[in-house]
Amino acid sequence: MWAFFERLLDSSMFSPHGICLLWEPELIWLHVTSDAIIAVAYFSIPVALSIFVSKRRDVDFGWIFWAFAIFIMACGFTHVLSIVTLWVPVYGIEGIIKALTAAASIVTAVMLWPLLPKVLALPSPSQLRQAEAALAQEGLHRREAEDMLRQSQKMEAMGQLTGGVAHDFNNLLTIISGNLEIAETSLQSWGDATRELLTRVIANAAHGAQRAAMLTQRLLAFARRQPLDPRLTDVNQLLAGMSDFFRRTVGENIDLEVVGGADLWQVEVDPGEMEASILNLVVNAKDAMAGKGKLTIETSNAFIDENYSQQNADVPVGQYVQLAVTDNGSGMSPDVQEKAFDPFFTSKQPGQGTGLGLSQVYGFVKQSGGHVKIYSEVGEGTTIKIYLPRSDVAAGAVRESNLPVVGSSGSETILVVEDEADVRSYLVETLEDLNYRVREAPDGATALAQFDSDPFRIDLLLTDIVMPGINGRQLADELHYRQPDLNVLFMTGYSRNAIMHQGRLDSRVSLLQKPLNQVMLATKIRDILDRPQSVNSPGVGN
Repeated sequence: MWAFFERLLDSSMFSPHGICLLWEPELIWLHVTSDAIIAVAYFSIPVALSIFVSKRRDVDFGWIFWAFAIFIMACGFTHVLSIVTLWVPVYGIEGIIKALTAAASIVTAVMLWPLLPKVLALPSPSQLRQAEAALAQEGLHRREAEDMLRQSQKMEAMGQLTGGVAHDFNNLLTIISGNLEIAETSLQSWGDATRELLTRVIANAAHGAQRAAMLTQRLLAFARRQPLDPRLTDVNQLLAGMSDFFRRTVGENIDLEVVGGADLWQVEVDPGEMEASILNLVVNAKDAMAGKGKLTIETSNAFIDENYSQQNADVPVGQYVQLAVTDNGSGMSPDVQEKAFDPFFTSKQPGQGTGLGLSQVYGFVKQSGGHVKIYSEVGEGTTIKIYLPRSDVAAGAVRESNLPVVGSSGSETILVVEDEADVRSYLVETLEDLNYRVREAPDGATALAQFDSDPFRIDLLLTDIVMPGINGRQLADELHYRQPDLNVLFMTGYSRNAIMHQGRLDSRVSLLQKPLNQVMLATKIRDILDRPQSVNSPGVGN
């Protein structure tokens, strides 16, 4: 065998191919150039195949690419040896390379033919496009089914919400209408006893109206549609002002402790809604302790880190003021904790709660850009923590008004624009009682027509926001063009975005939330009219 290889590799008896070509330079270099280009192409193809297979390990039948790479690489070497044998007659080595190439070609062919049916079974590009279209259609059907499910769940929730609202409002309307009916009947027989009765039934009707107003405010707060008037607020100061009221609310058998954090940051929230939220938490804690126990209200500065933010997706990393209300009452089970912020959900006995307290807290906190969390164990008690973002507004940027509730000297004119006739009549009578000169209009178009036909000085525009045709904001803008120093006070029962952005009042906008009373109206009007006017500020911004 060794002698065979020696004879195969012995080239001393052979002549190079160049002799056959008579050493013609043009002919020799034609073969050299052609074989060199073919060899380079053959060597580049295996490199490209190997890179493709190594990068795309998910490709089916990747091993066949390696087989092709080896076969084509061997073909490249045969062309290299064709160049060598033009000058060196190493025909034995050339034969060995050709034999290896033949073996590689046989192996590749043997592997390829059985593979052919499997390759043909692979989906074509058109089939893949059809499958993609079918998947898209299936996804569309699935999304439609999910939308229908969500709609069904929404309708179920709306049914529960509507039932709760109808129940409470029917009770409240019964109180209001019933007491007013008694008042009307009593007017027919006037006397001292009748006067006392009228005083009592009118007070009952007013109390019912106040409860109805509170119910709507809680609903709007839960839905994050309650217009907020955020101001720079010191929570410690706010708690100090409410501490006596809290003690009267919880009673003597509950030990109340208010712990204010040192150097507490300020927050930008609606103080009235903040007070209502804290009061809701206090009342809930009192009920959970059955009138006896310990209640702690504590404030502190807090930082929400990346880890907590990832566990609670809607809470950005940053600095917050934390308010914690802790009781040692009955506690909540995990099931109750999951539903605690749902509207009209309550664990109290029927008739003992509306189920809107915690939902109002939740809506207010979320609308203020904060976060609320419940920590509770059955039999151990509950802690509810509110996180409100630290405010970067300067301390002197917000001015509080402590002006007395007074009327007018008789020289100020208010234009009242309200589409509801009964409400407009009440406003006009109330303002006239406060000694204001009053002009009225049922809608924005009429108000503009009155002003254009007979221009008059308007000290204050008192307008509803939601009206047919021209809304309150548009009316205020139009009148401001005619009288640049116009003062404006908006009224609304519910306004989603006419003067609000992200649930907050636009900058320097004054708003009264319906229902309103004489004290609220008189105080707000004097606050606006007695406020120093800025030279460059628009009237709507007052």
